[in-house]
Amino acid sequence: MEPRITVIGSLNIDLVVQAPHMPAPGETIAGHGFHTVPGGKGANQAVAAAKLGAQVTMVGRVGDDSFGRMQRQGMEALGIRTDFLITDAEAPTGTALIIVDAQGQNSIVVVSGANGRLTPTDVEAARPAIEASDAVLLQLENPIPTVQRAAEVARELGVPVILNPAPAPREPLSSPLLQNVNYLIPNEIEATVLTGIQVTDLISAERAVARLQAQGIETVILTLGAQGALAILPQGTIPAAAFSVKAVDTTAAGDAFVAAFGVALCEGQPLSEALRFANAAGALAVTKLGAQPSLPSREEVEAFLRKRQQ
Repeated sequence: MEPRITVIGSLNIDLVVQAPHMPAPGETIAGHGFHTVPGGKGANQAVAAAKLGAQVTMVGRVGDDSFGRMQRQGMEALGIRTDFLITDAEAPTGTALIIVDAQGQNSIVVVSGANGRLTPTDVEAARPAIEASDAVLLQLENPIPTVQRAAEVARELGVPVILNPAPAPREPLSSPLLQNVNYLIPNEIEATVLTGIQVTDLISAERAVARLQAQGIETVILTLGAQGALAILPQGTIPAAAFSVKAVDTTAAGDAFVAAFGVALCEGQPLSEALRFANAAGALAVTKLGAQPSLPSREEVEAFLRKRQQ
């Protein structure tokens, strides 16, 4: 049976330009390859999960504009349920301005638009979808009170909550939010912001995770980019090595990882296998330009893993 996942989160349209390097303040450089593509952490995770074989419901807000219609049509083409995707007549669809350098690294400025108007009431309206889910995926591109209510509703209904605390919050998240999270998936920067402990190696990572676990989160999965990922549980640590690929654009690699982990978890895969599956999805995502266009299909991930086992 296909896993059922509800994603409560952001939807943006990404305006992407490639450049030889990131411009310094006041510097004008020649870029190339301008693209307009669907993005937003919530939408990316929804699309990634759908392409990996899950039945997905998207909860969020878009504007009453061409960008909003682009997002809705793209999701519906993938079979993503959009009953709880609200068209907001008072705010535009979120946008992100993205510069990708020659090494595939990116710099992003996000204008939240309608994403900033997603409310706890919107979450309550989606309660039937949450209740029917095997997991709920959350991020931090919507108002924190809305994210907190989503975690509370999912916990009330006995549905596992996976929180990707991205973008890194300006201050540590509240205990009422963290206590309702089953799996927290930060990168090193986000873990540092959440705990105040500079994460630079395994020892500092374990110290930061211990602080998070003290707030009620059992499982923390720390993503480490080219170093892979690390799952830290009360009973021990599970490392997962990264796959070596040529990076073209790192946009949405983290979203691919989170969605793939959620899909694998809902399928009952052991944690070590779920991490390997997620690392493969994240690795494939960096080999293509753009957010949603880079997200791999189930067939692509499985073929990649078979090849790496040879």
